[in-house]
Amino acid sequence: MRGFSVSEERYAINGVELNVSTAGDPAAPAVVLLHGFPECAWSWRHQMQPVAAAGYHVLAPDQRGYATSSAPRDVEAYGIRALCGDVVALLDATEHDDAVVVGHDWGALVMWDLARLHPERLRAAIGVSVPYTPWPVPPTELFRALHGDNFFYILYFQDVGPAEAELEADVDVTMRAMLWGASGDGAPAAPAHPLPARGTGFLDVIAAAGPVPAELPPWLTAADLETYVDAFERSGFCGPLSWYRNMDANHDVVKELPAPALPTAFIGGTKDLVTAGRPGYVESMTSLLPDHRGSVLLDGVGHWTQQEAPGAFNEALLTFLRGLDPHCASSR
Repeated sequence: MRGFSVSEERYAINGVELNVSTAGDPAAPAVVLLHGFPECAWSWRHQMQPVAAAGYHVLAPDQRGYATSSAPRDVEAYGIRALCGDVVALLDATEHDDAVVVGHDWGALVMWDLARLHPERLRAAIGVSVPYTPWPVPPTELFRALHGDNFFYILYFQDVGPAEAELEADVDVTMRAMLWGASGDGAPAAPAHPLPARGTGFLDVIAAAGPVPAELPPWLTAADLETYVDAFERSGFCGPLSWYRNMDANHDVVKELPAPALPTAFIGGTKDLVTAGRPGYVESMTSLLPDHRGSVLLDGVGHWTQQEAPGAFNEALLTFLRGLDPHCASSR
């Protein structure tokens, strides 16, 4: 594989400043990598060079609220129009008419809605971990009906203050627990019995499912962990949590829009808590998305898909890109 350096650039766009990791020829077709929660562009460290070597200009922003990018204090600043607007503005700033957009976790939610709000700016959409999900009602309404008085993290995240205080109390402890707990190496999908919403915190649920080991999972180095801890000690959690606080408002924005008609694909893990135990969730995209090119589930992989199994993930990603672009080279 040809070596491509990864650089960081700052872009003042759409009312914020974004820190963006870049690799590859700026004149090549663009691939935009959108991270999830609680991560940053570092989550794509294993993909930057292979995708650039395959013939693409790779852009991986620290999205608004994360790491050294701007973190507005207003909750409304993290609505879907703003998040999608950041991607569109990044394409404008880098002189790309369109891009293949790859989104993991919350990045996938942004990507799916970007494909509905600005379909002309996407050549294709590749979801990672989170399938395309057309909500029938506002999401928090559905979650309250499903969980009642039991704890559910998205409902816990709705109120400003408690979750920030919990997650920021010791960021090292928080990141160790979250990165281990949702991984294929981590705890079971849920505690043996649901915990009550009252008096329960996010980290309590992870602890109830199993103790967090002192050693890191094999896919996460001490330097990786330090990068994440530094990022969230700098940014705090208010911005990232505010993405969740806009879920109902986001639903109102896109609920009448048709499903994306552009080429789509999905990569997930067999042990990802988002899809495991939900029969038909991944398969539903075949009927929901008019040009769905297929889904790949990586055996034994949890929520941190592209980090836990970078080799298998990259092969799945590059296989899809080769189907779009005959020029796309192998990373091998």
